[in-house]
Amino acid sequence: MSEAADITRWLDSAREGDRAALDRVLTTLYHELHGMARRQLSGQHGYTLDATALVHESYLKLLGARGSVHFDDRAHFFAYAASSMRSVVVDYARNRLARKRGGDLKRVAEIPEDVEGSLPLDEGTLALNNALDKLAAADERLAKLVELRYFAGLSELEIAELMQRSERSIRRDWQKARLFLLAAMQED
Repeated sequence: MSEAADITRWLDSAREGDRAALDRVLTTLYHELHGMARRQLSGQHGYTLDATALVHESYLKLLGARGSVHFDDRAHFFAYAASSMRSVVVDYARNRLARKRGGDLKRVAEIPEDVEGSLPLDEGTLALNNALDKLAAADERLAKLVELRYFAGLSELEIAELMQRSERSIRRDWQKARLFLLAAMQED
């Protein structure tokens, strides 16, 4: 049996409340999650949030939500993991800036075309988070794409494979999402 088939079977068991099955999924995918977190936090020197902490905090969010979330397949699991990573990064940036500036947040409107590299743990991440909430209200699929691309650090090809769509359609949707987010960030 292939690893993908095992993961699907374990996700089915986890959906039925089998904690050990969820642990097997997380153990199997830990290296992929850690690699995603390491790529996204590269270049962030002097911060207490590192790739291992990001994965572990995301894992705790997954466990905390396990009664209310169901993973249909590997793509759904990664979408939820990206959302969990987003939440951890945003909380970290919010807390860090609140300590640094006494809670006074300045918004920065920037979304790089090429997300290869690291997430800034600053005002821009918080502004992006607010804009992403607006995008999710308008188009949930585009919001998931942004989470996978920006917060999980997946390439357009990897997202296309996960979402079972063409790379070209993912690229087109990425451009639409960026335009929406930039406009929303400039409104604020």
